[in-house]
Amino acid sequence: MFDFFSWQHLSIMLVVALVVVGPKDLPRLMNMAGKWAGKARAMASEFRRSFDEMARESELAELRKEIEDLKKNNPVNDLANSMASVESEVNSSMQAVAPPVEAEPAAAPADNVEPRSGELSVTETAPPPRNTPIAETP
Repeated sequence: MFDFFSWQHLSIMLVVALVVVGPKDLPRLMNMAGKWAGKARAMASEFRRSFDEMARESELAELRKEIEDLKKNNPVNDLANSMASVESEVNSSMQAVAPPVEAEPAAAPADNVEPRSGELSVTETAPPPRNTPIAETP
């Protein structure tokens, strides 16, 4: 903070201030000097904050401009638009040439399909016969 003043310079300034201002008014003078220093610091921090905000806004404006340029000159969008136009042309020509195709009924499930994990397979076979207990003869 006091890089350009040494302790000797500070002590000389305090002695001169004590002699010139007097011991009675010295605390008031130091209080006023502290308030002025505080105001100067507040103004400097406000200036720095506003300068940083302006720099940030200019960077954001540049980024927005770059994004808009990329959106305008995006080759993927051009390709997608051309593919969409080709697809619509093909669909319109196919509808004009081919008659509408009727939907076929759903195919029956194949018998050889294995059940997925956790599913049970249902079979149409008869259950095995029960073993009947043999009656005991006395």
